[in-house]
Amino acid sequence: MDYDLFYEKYFPFWNELNEEDKHYLCKNSSMEHFEKEQSVHNNMGCSGLYIVKSGRLRLYMLSEEGKEITLYRLSPGDICMLSASCVLQSITFDVYVDAEVPSDCYMISGLAFNTVSERVPLVKIYALETAVSRFSDVMWIMQQIVFMSMDKRLAIFLLDEISVNGTDTVIMTHEHIARHLGTAREVITRMLKHLASEGMIEVTRKGVHIIDKKKLRSIAY
Repeated sequence: MDYDLFYEKYFPFWNELNEEDKHYLCKNSSMEHFEKEQSVHNNMGCSGLYIVKSGRLRLYMLSEEGKEITLYRLSPGDICMLSASCVLQSITFDVYVDAEVPSDCYMISGLAFNTVSERVPLVKIYALETAVSRFSDVMWIMQQIVFMSMDKRLAIFLLDEISVNGTDTVIMTHEHIARHLGTAREVITRMLKHLASEGMIEVTRKGVHIIDKKKLRSIAY
């Protein structure tokens, strides 16, 4: 597999590397396939740096009680840097990564990437900038948790989902929605019933169908 051409497209520092470092990173690369809900990274060591080729990855945190909260998702072309803890040793919080749908990813060994980053400052800077660029997403989630009511958070989530998927139906169970928002299924069920009674959504066997986007936006924003 020609990793060199792919990395040249996605890494701005690639052409600044010497041939030895390029070969070293390519040699320590692989193509990984993950089925839906399969674990990509479970906070056990430095698993590596992932570039999403197809599918979608979900990064989340897990509380001591077992509740999950989605931090952000990664789509084709996005890079998962937080799974390479040996490169970003200042990142000390626990993060988990699952495949939200069947996904193919390029993976570079975390140790190999770290070795090159220690030799080439541009690579280290890129790793830090990539991680920092995602903290705005994390802070947005934290802002929702601290300052927003659950009906507002749910409205934002539903609108974001239909925007990403290009459909008016969010095909998820109440349990899955609750996992994304870090709450209990019963809370989501109650909130959905409320939104349905207001004529904004319809809860079906397939999921949640959005009926009145304008009204739902008035709650979200």
